[in-house]
Amino acid sequence: MELSKSVRQFLLETGDIARFMGRFFHQLIKPRNEYAEFFRQCYVIGYNSLALVGLTGFIMGLVLTLQLRPSLLRYGVESQLPAMVGIAIVREIGPVITALIFAGKIGSSIGAEIGSMKVTEQIDAMEVSGTNPFKYLVVTRVLAATFMLPVLVLLSDAISLYGSWLGINIKGVTSFDLFFSQVFNNLAFGDVLPAFIKTFFFGFAVGIIGCYKGYYSNKGTEGVGRSANSAVVVSSVLVFIIDLVVVQITDLMGLN
Repeated sequence: MELSKSVRQFLLETGDIARFMGRFFHQLIKPRNEYAEFFRQCYVIGYNSLALVGLTGFIMGLVLTLQLRPSLLRYGVESQLPAMVGIAIVREIGPVITALIFAGKIGSSIGAEIGSMKVTEQIDAMEVSGTNPFKYLVVTRVLAATFMLPVLVLLSDAISLYGSWLGINIKGVTSFDLFFSQVFNNLAFGDVLPAFIKTFFFGFAVGIIGCYKGYYSNKGTEGVGRSANSAVVVSSVLVFIIDLVVVQITDLMGLN
């Protein structure tokens, strides 16, 4: 009985999210476009996440290199370390870890911000004043998250590779040019393009879930906190699901 109730609640919320997405695409093509708010959100979302994403990327590249080095040294293929780290970071680790960090910071921020506006009736006041709150609050934030996450992933990948180069030079000597030439010589089209494209879907998922949870937040401060927490959990799960789907599609297309 409890299981069927949980399944029913899951299906109902899935339908609500689908309708929310449909409303987003409907409002997206309707005038008037909030360009100023969109660019402001791009700055807020991108700039405020840059330090955390950069630090995470640097540690990720450094630790991955230090962890892989002993194993490769044992089998006598230490020279392949730059290629292996480059493929791992660009293809999978960089986009997924950055998306999870993005979901934790931006997903919760969007959910809490819009949830607070909901419980304090600021959204109702916007409707009364003639402003389209969905267009102003939801569309701009979802688009900003969709377009800023790929930029953050590119920066994170670059910082991760730099951290990897430093990790290699802790116990050895490898020039900067040699390291990056080995990395890029071993990266193929099928490694870079799918990894870059899926970041747009990651960003969209984080933005749409954060806005959905905040827009339909329950009354009270407890509801705002629950919305922010739920936005992080659901968007993080969606990141893994999208990643799984993309891997299957690229495998069927022969890009793996």
